[in-house]
Amino acid sequence: MPIITHKQFINAPVGICFDLARNVDIHIKTNAKTKERAVIGVTEGLLEEGDIVTWEAIHLGIKQRLTVKVTYMEKPYKFVDTMLKGAFRSFTHLHLFEEKSGGTLMIDTFEYKSPFGLVGEIVDKLFLEKYMKRFIVSRANELKRIAENTE
Repeated sequence: MPIITHKQFINAPVGICFDLARNVDIHIKTNAKTKERAVIGVTEGLLEEGDIVTWEAIHLGIKQRLTVKVTYMEKPYKFVDTMLKGAFRSFTHLHLFEEKSGGTLMIDTFEYKSPFGLVGEIVDKLFLEKYMKRFIVSRANELKRIAENTE
């Protein structure tokens, strides 16, 4: 089961970083490359604990839908979203925000299981884990750019 962890320092207060990371409209902007959009559930504004959203995007050339639920939230330091339905067998995405001198350390921990057993594990090693890491890093870089230009 791959676990991807990415740390990103952002020169902005923790509250701004936290709210940007759970903002559906910002999520869409930061994932423009995959044409991501919210199609069912919470489709705009800030996600709260218990909220469910279905995302539609193009990944690896295939249009996909992914339904997630925000299963835990501790404002403004932590929230967790968990897949309910989608291409993975399962995933949990932990979003942590630590106040630091001069800004915020944002830590993404993405843990997933691929479908198809051994074949899924091979796909992980060949390209999926690298793809997911690039996706998470790209989004973090976009959040940093927006947060540092918001103040």
